[in-house]
Amino acid sequence: MDRRSLLEMFSFGGKAEVPPPRQVRFAMVIDMRRCVGCQACTVACAMENRTPLGSQRTFVGDFEVLHEGRPRKVLAPRLCNHCQRPACVPACPVGATYQRADGLVLVDRGRCIGCGYCVLNCPYGARFLNRRAKAADKCSLCAHRLDAGLLPACVETCLGKARVVGDMNDPDSAVARLLAAYPRARVYKPEAGTEPRVFYVGLAEDEELPLENPARPGGLRVTEENFR
Repeated sequence: MDRRSLLEMFSFGGKAEVPPPRQVRFAMVIDMRRCVGCQACTVACAMENRTPLGSQRTFVGDFEVLHEGRPRKVLAPRLCNHCQRPACVPACPVGATYQRADGLVLVDRGRCIGCGYCVLNCPYGARFLNRRAKAADKCSLCAHRLDAGLLPACVETCLGKARVVGDMNDPDSAVARLLAAYPRARVYKPEAGTEPRVFYVGLAEDEELPLENPARPGGLRVTEENFR
């Protein structure tokens, strides 16, 4: 090491090694033991995002499952999974569905043509065609609120504090701590290969997440009727 480098190392104006900034990756953890099925999240989301009557970006499904041979009620909050490898993004022919660097999967209504391909390609039934906006719609994890340093409306209003959102790449965040405490956290349809970033904890070892979507029995046909 030459004299100049040595002086730079010990001077106040020296060139310190600055680690690159960590990339934020938003995720949500839902503790199913805390959900009471009050639907406050559903109402708060509808008020915040002004979704059309009868359409929801998030809701709490009410299911009955067998546990040790006995029926048991399971409350399963549902929303867009903001997948690491979303199936909806490549399905969009005009690039209206896109993924931000922080992992949020969003819809550009100005570009959306309402073809419904993204709705059909979502393995989770988390999308719908907004009749009023004439475009695809879904949970945005309240990106506008996150960008302003606020929590999503559903998280802020959850009475049982069942929903937690944050940066899963930050080891000090509540989301990262929960995932570390529950390494067997579940996701919906892992076999779809989309790598969901909405995780569920609090289920018994032998219980599976209920798959049926009670809001859309029998699936969804994408027709002009969806826009009327």
